[in-house]
Amino acid sequence: MGRRGELGRVRRRAGARLRRGHREPGARGLGDIDVGGLYDTRDGKLALLEVNAFLAAALCAASGRPGTQVWPLTAVMVAEALRAHPTTEYSPLIGSGLTLVHLVCASVWVGGLVHVLRTLPLWGRAEAGAVLLGRYARVAAVLLVAVTATGVWSSLRRMPPETVLDQLTDTAYGRVLLAKVILMAGVAVLALWARVRLAREEDPLTACVPARAEVYALGAVVAVSGLLTALPVPIRW
Repeated sequence: MGRRGELGRVRRRAGARLRRGHREPGARGLGDIDVGGLYDTRDGKLALLEVNAFLAAALCAASGRPGTQVWPLTAVMVAEALRAHPTTEYSPLIGSGLTLVHLVCASVWVGGLVHVLRTLPLWGRAEAGAVLLGRYARVAAVLLVAVTATGVWSSLRRMPPETVLDQLTDTAYGRVLLAKVILMAGVAVLALWARVRLAREEDPLTACVPARAEVYALGAVVAVSGLLTALPVPIRW
């Protein structure tokens, strides 16, 4: 009984330490986060800048001059481009520049398509709608090339060409990146389908069907891109 009693006391003490450990500072809730301490780090300052810029953009959108929200949204993209490439990375300014171009082009692509699809029903004329879709299609083609080029370049900077195939299947970052590539291929197919309909169908506005599907596919790309930023890169310079 003596040895069993001692074993019981050891277990109780271990359980008490474990419960106390769950109450240590490292395990506290969100309410215990030191927001002021975020200003002590580069990433913290950039994250707070993004939050404040998003709030400013929301206020601008609700004001009488919604066009002014372009400035805080630009600040968000610049801050995110800097945050994604720490100063310890190889040529961080080049990486930040690529990310900034990638974000700007993707934002114009998605936002422009949504705006066009919302504008078409208000115009009520098939001819004018076809012209609007045609003009957007030419701009979107350039944006697709820019998004693809900057995305590939950024990936190759983090994954040297000789390791890309292995890392696309062996790392979490690579698998999510592969999912993004597949989604982007689907977006390109939908965009091409919409352009073909626009050029060949008797009613050019039938191109709105694949264009709406393109919006949802782009939304999925944005979601996967957000997940990609939360994963550690497989190779750090």
